[in-house]
Amino acid sequence: MYSSVSQLARTNPFNAPHFQLVQDSVTSRKSNVPQAKPSRQLAAAAVQDEEYSCAYGSAKFFALCGFGGIVSCGTTHTAVVPLDLVKCRIQVDPQKYKSIFNGFSITIKEDGVRGLAKGWAPTFIGYSMQGLCKFGFYEVFKILYSNMLGEENTYMWRTSLYLAASASAEFFADIALAPMEAAKVRIQTQPGYANTLRQAAPKMFAEEGIWAFYKGVVPLWMRQIPYTMMKFACFERTVEALYKHVVPKPRNECSKSEQLVVTFVAGYIAGVFCAIVSHPADSVVSVLNKEKGSTAVEVLKRLGPKGVWKGLTARIIMIGTLTALQWFIYDSVKVYFRLPRPPPPEMPESLKKKLGLTQ
Repeated sequence: MYSSVSQLARTNPFNAPHFQLVQDSVTSRKSNVPQAKPSRQLAAAAVQDEEYSCAYGSAKFFALCGFGGIVSCGTTHTAVVPLDLVKCRIQVDPQKYKSIFNGFSITIKEDGVRGLAKGWAPTFIGYSMQGLCKFGFYEVFKILYSNMLGEENTYMWRTSLYLAASASAEFFADIALAPMEAAKVRIQTQPGYANTLRQAAPKMFAEEGIWAFYKGVVPLWMRQIPYTMMKFACFERTVEALYKHVVPKPRNECSKSEQLVVTFVAGYIAGVFCAIVSHPADSVVSVLNKEKGSTAVEVLKRLGPKGVWKGLTARIIMIGTLTALQWFIYDSVKVYFRLPRPPPPEMPESLKKKLGLTQ
């Protein structure tokens, strides 16, 4: 079994070219070098310890990570519904809603303050389900792919690992999100169509059938998969960089509060990049869910290069804050339930010896 896993690690698409270059040079002395036990994997604390409530990678661990995703995504997205509503209206009707402040002003004038909360129910349900899959499956795929790669390649190709695990998780998360996202956009961008989810869902089904809820899933993948890949990979590498270059002491010497501050800062930095990467597809999704019979390609052609960037400022503010809060809440849930929280990865001792970085 070990040999088959080793062979898979050598032939997988994440295989490290630098490792291949140095492999031959160390083969001759490999037999003379005692093999040290790996001090840690990318996912440290792989065995249960007294300070943790469960073992890393156990069913309870994945379940509580999924719960953390529900809490972090459901609450944060619902909290910024007013800003999301104005952003969507700027995207689908830029002639009427010319800016963020103008959008808020017109919305309050026409619908009152309560009008800013339109779409809160599908937002809460949809993004709770998305958070469950996004964070829960990310942990699952990260461990799965890490085991396939082996300890050394996991370290050398960790960014690719984060990208692959997050993309895999988001694929399923968007299927869970799509129906509620479609209903939310209808409620927020079509005045008089429906004011609640209970009104919108039956009406949409009567008009277009089940397709009404899933016609936006492909552009949703186009928006959310790059967004999530950036969200997780940028966050993981930013945390690593902050502890290495900014925080004046090692992570294990930081208090839980100090660690959560680092989490929040890294989350905000990742959020800004997320918003920029995914905004064009977000514009297409907003218009597509508003209109009947349109396709993603038709909407993209009609919006043009400039139109797809409408509402970017509002989205940067929203997504930056959102991402920072999501990571902060998710990490806080892990702290509360005493889940294993691996420190930033370090180069395995065995790899250091193979690369001649240690005696």
